[in-house]
Amino acid sequence: MSLENLRKKIDEIDGQIVRLIAQRVRVVTEIGRQKKELGKQIEDKEREEAILENIRGLARQEGISELDIDSIYRRIVITAKGLQGTQVAFQGEIGAYSEEAAFGFFSASIQVKPCESLDGVFKMVEQDKAQFGIVPIENSLEGSISKVYDLLLDSSLKVSGEIELKVSHCLIASPGATLDSIKRIYSHPQALGQCQAFLKHLNCELIPTYDTAGSVKFIKERAITNGAAIAGTRAAEIYGMKIIAREIEDSPNNFTRFFILAKKDSPPTGNDKTSIVFSVRHKPGALFAFLKELADNKINLTKIESRPTRQKPWEYNFYLDFEGHHEDPAAKQALANLEDSALFIKVLGSYPKAKQ
Repeated sequence: MSLENLRKKIDEIDGQIVRLIAQRVRVVTEIGRQKKELGKQIEDKEREEAILENIRGLARQEGISELDIDSIYRRIVITAKGLQGTQVAFQGEIGAYSEEAAFGFFSASIQVKPCESLDGVFKMVEQDKAQFGIVPIENSLEGSISKVYDLLLDSSLKVSGEIELKVSHCLIASPGATLDSIKRIYSHPQALGQCQAFLKHLNCELIPTYDTAGSVKFIKERAITNGAAIAGTRAAEIYGMKIIAREIEDSPNNFTRFFILAKKDSPPTGNDKTSIVFSVRHKPGALFAFLKELADNKINLTKIESRPTRQKPWEYNFYLDFEGHHEDPAAKQALANLEDSALFIKVLGSYPKAKQ
């Protein structure tokens, strides 16, 4: 068969795939409608894992990569949940980076629910007003968002996914504004901190706000002509504002990592991470002994940091991420062994690793 005919064959196969996906979408939409009528939850982790296990089995039969097929079908399943009416809570206004991350993790068809605070995101999921929440957990320039760690410690919600979003900031103002006319700059403290090199050359007052996109909305609604906001390009488009300067962040390697919150974490995929919080006795070698137990079980740590316990001065909880799922035999054994030596351990959740 000639190259041209082979390409035609590929086009035919692609057409069949798209038509079959469209057919699947219609069935999924009907399932979502019936679930709503019956008052059932959209989220069904057991059913999702059964689908993926079946798909991986078909991949083995066909002699193709299970991991590749698993990745493709996870995206299809995520999109399907959006079509069924999946609701995702996020902190900020429409156009916020958290909303962008939510669309990136799920799909553009999800129903987003803006919340004024991070506490509000947790409450929306805890009270079943949204199936999922999305919260920023750390930035590659500014570090961790400590408020989220404190909320995770107190909440029954689990981390069921993660996504990394490349963040590029813009200086955004009213259509008639110029850089010279700007006297005040509004944005979230994290965004202001990520643009220090750009901002130090401007003779402007910096005003922290609760949200990046919310700052754009604020200067638009108040018709502020001598103020600007730091946010993303999407916020400028949504609110019809002017971008005065682009890519004003201190480093091009500006990424924010987000956690997906749910009532349950994700089942094992073979390519997972686990987040835990723990505390050890205040004595020499206690932390070393904890970490040694993980090392002895060949568990690879990807992050560790401390936060004050808020109960006693100068005592700390430790937040730790490691590769693997908490149901994996090695992790399960290590965590069981550590229950006797640690003051407490809480598994915040296991979830598939974010795509790099």
